[in-house]
Amino acid sequence: MSDSIKASLGRRIKTLRRENGLTQAKLALMINVEQSYLSKLELGSRNPSLSMLSKIADAFGITLSELFSGLPKDEGEPSNRK
Repeated sequence: MSDSIKASLGRRIKTLRRENGLTQAKLALMINVEQSYLSKLELGSRNPSLSMLSKIADAFGITLSELFSGLPKDEGEPSNRK
């Protein structure tokens, strides 16, 4: 995952968290991570696993697709599609 995608995803998580009236501490508790880890996710300095992304989406009551909705495409990564 490129740095720009991580930063965009982090901003998306932060926005959703705030829209849902959650503090970092509360969301971290809901997804069973340290608050410092969640902070790094929101800052775009961590590369979350698919499992972690699924937990985050579940905490907001949305799908993974909805979590990534509106994020820019990662044009810098090679594609395996044919």
